Amino acid sequence: MDSLFKINNIINDNVWGLPMISLLAFTGVFLSIGLKFMPWREFANALKITFGRGSNKSSNKGIAPRKALFTALSATVGTGNIAGVATAIYIGGPGSLFYMWIISLFGMATKYTEVFLAVKYRQKNEDGEWYGGPMYYISKGVGEKSPTLGKVLAVIFALSGMLAAFGTGSGVQVNSIAYALKSTFGISSHTTGVIVAILAGSAIIGGIKRISDVASKLVPTMVILYLSSCIIVLIIFAENIPNAFAMIFKGAFGFDSVAGGAVGTAILMGFKRGVFSNEAGLGSAPIAHAAAETDNPSRQGMIAMIGVFIDTIVVCTFTGLIILVSGIYQPDNGINGATLTTKSFATAFNGGDVIVSISLALFAFTTILGWSYYGEKCFEYLTKNNFAKHIYRLLFVMSIYFSATLSLEQAWAIADTFNGLMILPNLIGLLILSPMVFKLTKELKSKI
Repeated sequence: MDSLFKINNIINDNVWGLPMISLLAFTGVFLSIGLKFMPWREFANALKITFGRGSNKSSNKGIAPRKALFTALSATVGTGNIAGVATAIYIGGPGSLFYMWIISLFGMATKYTEVFLAVKYRQKNEDGEWYGGPMYYISKGVGEKSPTLGKVLAVIFALSGMLAAFGTGSGVQVNSIAYALKSTFGISSHTTGVIVAILAGSAIIGGIKRISDVASKLVPTMVILYLSSCIIVLIIFAENIPNAFAMIFKGAFGFDSVAGGAVGTAILMGFKRGVFSNEAGLGSAPIAHAAAETDNPSRQGMIAMIGVFIDTIVVCTFTGLIILVSGIYQPDNGINGATLTTKSFATAFNGGDVIVSISLALFAFTTILGWSYYGEKCFEYLTKNNFAKHIYRLLFVMSIYFSATLSLEQAWAIADTFNGLMILPNLIGLLILSPMVFKLTKELKSKI
């Protein structure tokens, strides 16, 4: 097992090197410019569309557009918002948070483009239900220009997505739940693995409709509860807020060596954890949005880009500020991951650690549900067999128990590797198909 983790670390270092980071940044900037910064200009309108009555209509063929967003958010609002932010700050310093903002602001254009293409190239199954994702818009869209390239990239994405579901969707999430519950309540990792597997399995077996129903109820509630707790902490440490922002900006540009983390490390960790958190460019969320009941890909794309803002600009920022204002964070003090966030809350008031543990468990649980669907659809694409989903669901639920026993470092390393392997074929597809997205976005604007 140790040799496998060593191999994974080697792959991880290459996958998440400067070329990948540069490609992610370039794609976000390129798409933002090509869309004439529509995600920023139309942000207020996108909010109205997302939370208006029209986005809550569903049918037998698809789930409600807003439910598609909540399903995608269920997969993105997870340990990356609690443990991931803490890990980024611990390794890259407070400046990492600044680069999470940057990759997210440009990631809104990336997420819009992904979902636009997912809706445009989606298909119907034998029951008349919508399904799709990068493997379909790559194989069909890119395939129109180069059939071989389209097929190869689609297979690489689907294979990586299927495996990523076990790393990002199961490994990191269950591991973080187990770690939090053990440190706070003394519950063993084995017990947590069994309980989570049973609870997740009961929802996963119902497919996208049951997952979206659970997500639409849990996601808004857990986000509001977590942010409310964050606001209380920020009020308690209000005098430290200006200094927290100073640490972020000084760390981002290398003006504060005491805060820890060189600029290069801050950029790397900010981008890695930003992408892990909101999944813009990863190609995962389009799989959920492809199931939405909508006839306008641009409208669904606008709904999807709101998810990036909620996930990173809002939730991750609150987590980062809590860590910095509490005074718990110190470079190289050995406190990392969810523990850093937990101790930061506990400093503010009694029971703060309990709130974080419960929030982490809820965040991670919903992420497990969302990613189980992503992996299932990738598995179906590879096998070309609708029955294959039942096999995949069984394997996924079984993996939950194993994931609970991994170390924090092992779980994050595996997740990072598979995430990186998903990104490359997806970004290539987005760049090749982007001219069409720019053109159709302009044409469809009047119909939103």
